[in-house]
Amino acid sequence: MDAKRVEDLVDGVLREADADVEIRVDGAGANYNITVVSDVFTDQRPVKRQQTVYAALREAIAAGTIHAVNIQTYTRDEWSARDA
Repeated sequence: MDAKRVEDLVDGVLREADADVEIRVDGAGANYNITVVSDVFTDQRPVKRQQTVYAALREAIAAGTIHAVNIQTYTRDEWSARDA
């Protein structure tokens, strides 16, 4: 699996809830770093945010296509505040 396919999987789940989602995926093979910026995460606890992204990857993880993921999630305000 490549980074673009991982991005497409996450995008397919989150795009329904937020048309303006930003997804960045780095990595190759079975290990990926995923950053998602979306207001769909507003008022969600970190565990719920992780679960939302994992849901998109569940089948690939179960099949062993993806072995390790590092997920960072932000609302747009949180993302903007990082650079301030």
